[in-house]
Amino acid sequence: MGTVVEATNQGENGNVTEQKPTVVFVLGGPGSGKGTQCANIVENFGYTHLSAGDLLRAEIKSGSENGTMIQNMIKEGKIVPSEVTIKLLQKAMQESGNDKFLIDGFPRNEENRAAFEEVTKIEPAFVLYFDCPDEEMERRLLNRNQGREDDNIETIRKRFKVFMDSSLPVINYYDAKGKVRKIEAARPINEVFESVKAIFSTKNEKAD
Repeated sequence: MGTVVEATNQGENGNVTEQKPTVVFVLGGPGSGKGTQCANIVENFGYTHLSAGDLLRAEIKSGSENGTMIQNMIKEGKIVPSEVTIKLLQKAMQESGNDKFLIDGFPRNEENRAAFEEVTKIEPAFVLYFDCPDEEMERRLLNRNQGREDDNIETIRKRFKVFMDSSLPVINYYDAKGKVRKIEAARPINEVFESVKAIFSTKNEKAD
């Protein structure tokens, strides 16, 4: 099976690594505003935004054998294997024609993280972490999703707990490597984007 990094494993000259795509993991609890900011980053910095959840849902909708398998696992309350999600991410990366990606909502846990690096041989350039107090995320979700049954207080709090329990070890792992860029996400959208812009301008290119 060809992978998105196939070309990077060949050749011995110094530019081999330059062919590897730039990957930024985007993490934050439900309601932290990461989706809005990803759209701004795409518009201003030319990244392709890949949401692991959206890719899984699209695969289910496609009616493929893989999609049926994913749907059955979710129905049974099982976790979709990391390799399945990673293959969907790789395919989307290959098909995009781009070399800069925001991967949103993945890795969800340490096992995802280790599998992604193992399979793709790609380490993220950095992790963009939208840090938002639970009360603020709760307020946003309740305001935004009135009438959606999965957004009652109890469910929302469960989602926060799952995010913290599973994603915090990933954030801590990359923080120890100096790769976490933490954004205070409780502020207004424009203020948050100013902080995001500063990170991307210094890290990758000049904003224009």
